[in-house]
Amino acid sequence: MSQETGLRPCEIARSISIEVAAKFADEVDKSGRFPAEAIGAIKENRLLSLLIPVELGGAGASFEVVADICSILSQACASTAMIFAMHQIKVSSLVSHGQQSVWHRQFMSRIAAEQLLLASATTEAGIGGDLRNSICAINIFGDRLELEKMATVISYGKYADAILVTARRNAEAASSDQVMVALTKEQYRLEAIGDWDTLGMRGTCSEGFKLVSNAPVQQVFPKPFAEIAAQSMLASSHLLWASVWYGIAADAVTRAQTFVRAEARKRPGSPPPGALRLAEAISMLQMVKSNIVAGLDRFAVAQKSEDELMSMGFAVAMNNLKVNVSQTVVQIVNHSLLICGIAGYKNNTPFSLGRHLRDAHSAALMISNDRILGNTSNLLLVHKHESGLLS
Repeated sequence: MSQETGLRPCEIARSISIEVAAKFADEVDKSGRFPAEAIGAIKENRLLSLLIPVELGGAGASFEVVADICSILSQACASTAMIFAMHQIKVSSLVSHGQQSVWHRQFMSRIAAEQLLLASATTEAGIGGDLRNSICAINIFGDRLELEKMATVISYGKYADAILVTARRNAEAASSDQVMVALTKEQYRLEAIGDWDTLGMRGTCSEGFKLVSNAPVQQVFPKPFAEIAAQSMLASSHLLWASVWYGIAADAVTRAQTFVRAEARKRPGSPPPGALRLAEAISMLQMVKSNIVAGLDRFAVAQKSEDELMSMGFAVAMNNLKVNVSQTVVQIVNHSLLICGIAGYKNNTPFSLGRHLRDAHSAALMISNDRILGNTSNLLLVHKHESGLLS
């Protein structure tokens, strides 16, 4: 498989999903191992540089295409899709906020040429999952920086080629005065501080690490992390995560529909017991899809206006998207499980839904829905909710 075949990125992703990701999904889940085969195929087909501009060696693809690929991959292996999504979230920050920096432009060219896999170190021991605060700080010595961070989670950190890390601007800076720095593999070392034996999303290998690094100062992003988070990370994270969760739900519904059709063939003229519940599940799935598509459209419009990207209304909309999709995906998979019954409850059947249900439960925890709702409630104290249908 290769982009040189003339296939579109989504067609390539569908082929990877069917031929590679689906083949190893259960093994990846059972052993909690990195989905090396699927990520290898993604690299081979140059899908890691989709968002990077053409002049820097990338495909210059739209964000909508990347979201679609997240949903396609997730219908086979949610861990593969989540790794792809988290990588693209980091690339989105580079494309949005690194264009004016010579080093970051060269780094994007290197990502495209070498198909580097990017990870993220934004969480930290002692801050309770609040990515907008840091305890660690950058220490600058001449033209170099040193950084030590106790990162409670660095998804696929052992397998990444580079990590984008947040920290306080300096030792005297406030916890919210953060910067982000891109570190390549040869510039840091990782010491494990926690394992990843989890209910779901097991293949993301999201272990905790102590990260120790030394790198040139020029690798710090030109903009403060507060702007990066508001203008690219908020929307890209919620939209791409939601696309992954949609893929989990879509495959669960596909299995449920196949089950109902098989039951209908056994008893012609008698509606199967799960038919009505299937209609409910498909209705919820359509609602999730509509919310994501509407969110993608709104993000596309907002990217033309920095004021809109920084607005409370946009933040509330993206927060609501994340909460709604993360809650609904569990309901959809639950419906599908009830439809398939014991065939869905058992492992190793065509209708098995245990992995789907376990993966779906991660959605409300990335970032905690309670934290997001708390942030939204604070915004609504000063922002009138949007009551219009088209405006």
